Amino acid sequence: MLDATTRSGGTATASPRAAATELAVAVPVPVPTAPAAPTGFAARCTRALLSPWSRLSLLVALLAAAASTVLLFEPQRLLADGWPPQIGGVAAAVVFAVAYGMCTVAFVPRPLLNLAAGALFGSQLGVGAALTGTVLGAGVAFGLGRILGQDALRPLLRGRWLKAADGQLSRHGFRSMLAARLFPGVPFWAANYCAAVSRMGYVPFLVATALGSIPNTAAYVVAGARASTPTSPVFLIAMAGIAVPALVGAVVAWRKRHHLRLR
Repeated sequence: MLDATTRSGGTATASPRAAATELAVAVPVPVPTAPAAPTGFAARCTRALLSPWSRLSLLVALLAAAASTVLLFEPQRLLADGWPPQIGGVAAAVVFAVAYGMCTVAFVPRPLLNLAAGALFGSQLGVGAALTGTVLGAGVAFGLGRILGQDALRPLLRGRWLKAADGQLSRHGFRSMLAARLFPGVPFWAANYCAAVSRMGYVPFLVATALGSIPNTAAYVVAGARASTPTSPVFLIAMAGIAVPALVGAVVAWRKRHHLRLR
């Protein structure tokens, strides 16, 4: 409809509403767009360094460096030379627990470290130091394996045995890890990294490790503390606490292996 100016013979003009409509149609509305992915040499290097296989290579390098360091310092000398006299009491136990954890990450066998804990600190303080080091080392190994190794290794779980182990750890993480700690058979470091590659939760892993490691750790620590009296009842009971779970674990592993063959 024309306005009053048009009817009176003047120049036709659009109404304010029509002008606003035409302006809205004429001016395009900016559409937000996602920022473009960074390109160039630096971006390619960053993607390569953060790729799963690069992180796995970093994990292997760290573990190799840790194992080399352990071989260089020879922690087994603690059994013969004793703890340095500069540190004693609870402070020595704390330092030993930290060193214990780092040594387990570097593949040092826990039985050797448990015997050393008993020989150096006695039964009570030695058990506390060894258990603390056990949980610390397991947590560090699990974290390294989960961050640096899981993405690269999970696609490789294709065999029947590997899929069965991964499914057991992923669906029944706490129960499976508790059994692995109670009945020795799987090396400590291997259980840590297998659990990290699976979908097991961090908290169930640590709780199962702490609870399941108590009997075996205590038996080794007491044996190390009473090694000077190998005929004492306490030493014999400790040795039985080492041998019986190992025997039960071997029987359970054999039966599980036989069951998997029949499937």
